[in-house]
Amino acid sequence: MKGRWLEDLTWSEAAEWRDRDALVLVPIGAAAKEHGHALPLCTDYLLARGLTDGVLEQLPILAAPVMSFGYYPAFRHYPGSQHIRPETFTMLIDDVLSGFLAQGFRNLAILNTGVSTTPVVQVAVREFYERTGTRVALANILALGHDAEHLMTQKLGGHGDEHETSLILALDESRVRKDKLVCDYGHQLDAPKTVFYWPTTFNGAPESGVDYSATGIRGDATLATKEKGEASLKASVSDVVDGLRALFPDAVGRPGDAS
Repeated sequence: MKGRWLEDLTWSEAAEWRDRDALVLVPIGAAAKEHGHALPLCTDYLLARGLTDGVLEQLPILAAPVMSFGYYPAFRHYPGSQHIRPETFTMLIDDVLSGFLAQGFRNLAILNTGVSTTPVVQVAVREFYERTGTRVALANILALGHDAEHLMTQKLGGHGDEHETSLILALDESRVRKDKLVCDYGHQLDAPKTVFYWPTTFNGAPESGVDYSATGIRGDATLATKEKGEASLKASVSDVVDGLRALFPDAVGRPGDAS
């Protein structure tokens, strides 16, 4: 049995999945966040859908609708980018998880495609566990797909870069404005390397600032290929599948189980 998107079911069909103790995976991916001139605002949303589709092909789980609003402070000043405060985002996560728990879904996980969202989601699931006693598994994008990392050759990445552009080429090549792919490291190659967390943003001025990015990306998107994206997508999906099987064997099955 393959997994299903919850939005495609009737409520009674959803109840049947609940009664089988199905796992609910909640994807997080911005529907409107700047990704330079070559990638659409919905890049993270496409990635969340694509990764989740890959997981649904392998595991009998339910996928909640993509949570498409989140905490994206570095991009809030770009036209079209949408951003909500961390406290609002925390309450949104808690309300969604609490709703599933109240309906009887006991196995819950989150697939997060953001970076700035990560600490907020981690706090949210930790506090949810403290309040309800229910552990929610969380997979963050930076922990996925390391088996394909060797394919990326850019000097530095981070946003709208070789990796992210390759993923969108693999998921929906028509979405990429190939004539606008650029290499833009800003001034990050010259930034000091220290043990400290250093808050950053993306902006076009001043040109001498550490946050400068002429295009709103950080990396070399000209190196992106569909083949690299397909390999990275496969490796990332495999990481999620393996993790869910390890943490929820009774709900999703173990490797080799009949589907």
